[in-house]
Amino acid sequence: MSVFSVENPVFVTYMISAAIMVLKLMGQGWVTIFRMIKSDGGLLNPEDLQSGPANRNPRPNQLDANDYVERSRRIQRNDLESIPAFLACGLLFVAVQPPLLLAKILMYTFVGARLGHTLAYVTKQPHELRATFFSIGSFVVMILAVYVLVAAVSSH
Repeated sequence: MSVFSVENPVFVTYMISAAIMVLKLMGQGWVTIFRMIKSDGGLLNPEDLQSGPANRNPRPNQLDANDYVERSRRIQRNDLESIPAFLACGLLFVAVQPPLLLAKILMYTFVGARLGHTLAYVTKQPHELRATFFSIGSFVVMILAVYVLVAAVSSH
């Protein structure tokens, strides 16, 4: 059996976790676009004020800060700080063939932490709650990395 096969339950755990995180990361960009359209603002670049099908009535104030849009951008930036590291390290983790239970606990904890972070951000919860979810996810990725490093060093 190949380590990177649907016959490997650890890889399937990674596949599920990675797919959810990729959908979450990519979907957040669409949430930002939706919020820009809904609020008719939150644009970033001066060239965004050019008239066209997406902006039929451009106005300078569309470049003003818009917390409704910026909140979504901040969520996506935070995802970009976390999810790519998980995707890379999670795949390496699969390669070293960890126990299935450990893989499920770590990977699903990461997914839960990222979703919890987003929910806390969207509902404007205190920083401490967002930081807790971020820290849990970050800690999981560091555990994955240390596990991979130990496995690589011990086999070398």
